[in-house]
Amino acid sequence: MFIQIVLGSALMFVSIMIAGFSFWFLEVALSRWQLWLRRRPHRPKLVFMLCLSALWILVQVTAGVWIWAAALFWLDVFTTFEESVYFGFVAFTTLGFGDILLPLQWRLLGGMAAANGLLNFGLLTAVIVETLRQVRRMQRDATQDDIE
Repeated sequence: MFIQIVLGSALMFVSIMIAGFSFWFLEVALSRWQLWLRRRPHRPKLVFMLCLSALWILVQVTAGVWIWAAALFWLDVFTTFEESVYFGFVAFTTLGFGDILLPLQWRLLGGMAAANGLLNFGLLTAVIVETLRQVRRMQRDATQDDIE
């Protein structure tokens, strides 16, 4: 049990660190694009940032699933890598089909993968909302500057 908790915690840490560093990258990109985002037309740029943020979330979820899948495969929990990816995806997204199960000696990892996915989705939702809020605020400020 202790090994599962340590391993699961390490996998969660790696997944969250990847999300954190990529958020940092997104923040740097947003600050570099600030002048472009402030110029008209505003709505197409807002849609662009929405799409970019959604793609960023897809990359983060995919990275999390692959991290868990690689660990499960490396531990010989599943016989094929496809099974590991499938289980990682089902657990990380908290879908929980139950058609592929972890062996009893590794079953705590399923709950930890689900908790990791839940945490990442919450973080990523906050990031997309904050990104769009920041872009919209910059655009409103630019419009106010044009009026004055």
